[in-house]
Amino acid sequence: MGHVLDKLDKKILHFISQNARTPFLEIARECNVSGAAIHQRVQKLMQQGVIRSSEFVIDQYKVGYQTCAYIGIVLKSNVEFQDVVNHIKEIPEVVECHYTTGKYAMFIKIYAKDNRHLLRLLLDKLAVIPGVANTETFQLSLEEIFRRQLSVFGEEVNTEQDKN
Repeated sequence: MGHVLDKLDKKILHFISQNARTPFLEIARECNVSGAAIHQRVQKLMQQGVIRSSEFVIDQYKVGYQTCAYIGIVLKSNVEFQDVVNHIKEIPEVVECHYTTGKYAMFIKIYAKDNRHLLRLLLDKLAVIPGVANTETFQLSLEEIFRRQLSVFGEEVNTEQDKN
């Protein structure tokens, strides 16, 4: 469910979605409020679950994980969904898991050191999970072109400013 965000919340989200390490005082200057106000707003947004985390992003290729694959998972029964999710959470190479519509109950993104490591993950970790009927590897990513946070708030803030 969406939260009601005011203009200041949207400005804060715009700045931190561009760079989570932007100092609160810098954001405060841009928003013409105190650093304490920004801190309080960020804490409120975190408590509401609007902001889930801030993180450093590791370049998987540079740390030896050179194969990225997207895999669809078919379940034997939807009743087993949560148990399968719990098993998948235990596989550190799985970096994303989505509940999806259509043929596949889940869609995952997984990193492996190479194709042989990917094969081992498929056979020894995914295929043996109780409740998994089968998996299908759709694509291997050759290179991540870009990754970003949703940054629609800058447009909304600018549009609101234009109205004033």
